[in-house]
Amino acid sequence: MTLLVTGDEELGSATSRELIEDEARTASAVLVLEASAAGGSLKTARKGVSLYEIDVVGRAAHAGLEPEKGVNATIELAHQVLAVAGMADPAAGTTVTTTAATSGTTTNTVPASARFAVDVRAWTAVEQERVDAALRSLRPVLAGAKVHVNGGINRPPLEESASLGLFERVRAVAARLGLPEPTRASVGGASDGNFTGGVGTPTLDGLGAVGGGAHADDEHVLVGRLVDRTVLLRALLEDLLAPHGERG
Repeated sequence: MTLLVTGDEELGSATSRELIEDEARTASAVLVLEASAAGGSLKTARKGVSLYEIDVVGRAAHAGLEPEKGVNATIELAHQVLAVAGMADPAAGTTVTTTAATSGTTTNTVPASARFAVDVRAWTAVEQERVDAALRSLRPVLAGAKVHVNGGINRPPLEESASLGLFERVRAVAARLGLPEPTRASVGGASDGNFTGGVGTPTLDGLGAVGGGAHADDEHVLVGRLVDRTVLLRALLEDLLAPHGERG
């Protein structure tokens, strides 16, 4: 059994991803001690995350004297933002959200450059790849403008197929202990469990503390749930580590 603690998950796991994936490839199962979903539900699916920055290049000119000689990067940015927004697929649960944006340098200059960020969340790798291809096919609308797409897929989805076997296992363990029947949830946020499920290792997430308010001022843990959560985790570990004939 390996206990792996990482410190950069909130920043994208840039330094720990390789270690996480290497350890996962040698494991028969991964249990992720992220906080539970609402009401203590275990997390059996997480959306994959893709992160992009779209750079727009125009041409500067004096906004009052000869704006026609410029190529307005802000206008090109507006065209691209609308094109990107159209890549979302609500029916598939795929969100494509433009977030931070900047443009121009002074109020009397046709902007020569602009940039905006894009956050993509999808339940399947197929959807991630569809949006990635669509973003990389962006072309400028204004004559003389240029568009550069940077970034890409950051975390693969944790698909339910990687979690359901372990979820059924934990249900059986809970029943044997007389604990409340576990429930499951699919969530939009990502964790390092996306990486372990992405390399094909069975992964069950959300086995940590029960609480709520993630990243908010009222983020909290329900102290009264710590004992039963710990009992469940210990019993699940014992079940996974037991010789095949001795499992409950």
